[in-house]
Amino acid sequence: MTISEVISKIENRIPLQQAEDFDNVGLLCGAPERNVSGILVCHDALENVVDEAIQKNCNLIVCFHPIIFSGLKSLTGKNYVERAVLKAIENKIAIYAIHTAFDNDLFGVNYGICSHLGLKDMKILQPKKNNLQQLTVFVPKEHSSQVKEALFSAGAGNIGFYDECSFTLNGKGTFRPMEGSIPFSGQQNIRENADEDMISVIFEGYKLRGLISAMKSAHPYEEVAYQVYQLENENQHSGLGMYGDFEEGIDEQDFLRLVKEKFDLEVIKHSDFNQKKIKRVGVLGGSGASGIKSALSRKCDAYLTGDIKYHDYFLAESKMLICDIGHYESEQFVTQQLFEILSQKFSTFAISKSIEKTNPVNYFI
Repeated sequence: MTISEVISKIENRIPLQQAEDFDNVGLLCGAPERNVSGILVCHDALENVVDEAIQKNCNLIVCFHPIIFSGLKSLTGKNYVERAVLKAIENKIAIYAIHTAFDNDLFGVNYGICSHLGLKDMKILQPKKNNLQQLTVFVPKEHSSQVKEALFSAGAGNIGFYDECSFTLNGKGTFRPMEGSIPFSGQQNIRENADEDMISVIFEGYKLRGLISAMKSAHPYEEVAYQVYQLENENQHSGLGMYGDFEEGIDEQDFLRLVKEKFDLEVIKHSDFNQKKIKRVGVLGGSGASGIKSALSRKCDAYLTGDIKYHDYFLAESKMLICDIGHYESEQFVTQQLFEILSQKFSTFAISKSIEKTNPVNYFI
């Protein structure tokens, strides 16, 4: 199996189109046509991880953070990024990054955090906006099923835990074939009355091109009548952060003890105690100060993330316990999650989980 074939299967499960616009995800270096000898899954593709891949005969590294984030103007090994990339290229090792595509995934980074905390009834904290569109197409009634099947196969009609969702109305369509047309039915210069279905499906915007192509291939008409609408609905199944509830509220200090235990932490930075029970908890792996207001609006009693700045703690407004557990610490389950996903998808070659330390932050206790 080639690297590009492996990537295709990964992206079928975790679409890169879910990633944030600022991100640099996908294949960062390496020849996509090369056959895969083994996959090493890691958090950061640093030089020591590339050494580990060489030792384990893995020529594809699937990492969470992209080692190349901004443009490289040279590749001479003068810093940690260039050294890692240069060694990977010299040893014919490809590097593929998933980052915010997995952050935004319903079962991604934040699902892992919530699961380890034991939260129930989990929902997306910051659902994606301007992400959903609606396609409406008019089809001869006898071809309605085949067009719907084509749309479903191309990814339309997936709403949360349901797929093949659509709505159909029957009506009468009219058209008059003009000179130069090759009509599916009717004659030139004579108005045709057709028994047609109006099919409507919802889809994520990045699927549009593939849906239009599939629809036209399955449609019998020479000229297909269709409309595409941008929806204001938020995508409740994709976005940054998550929140969920404990079955019973717990004291603030007991909550922090639980977090320390579950995340194996040496220290937690937090805002002032509010003398209230912690029942609803919001989380956002990595640098998550941007989610504080969303967590407050969801009436979270506590919010877990990393990289909180001094003034961010004031945003708690005595309504929510803000907890900075560390950037790496909040994302620490990602490698295991990706390892499990890839292990289920690929059985013909070795999938390894990196054992190298890549967290650059240390604590003196």
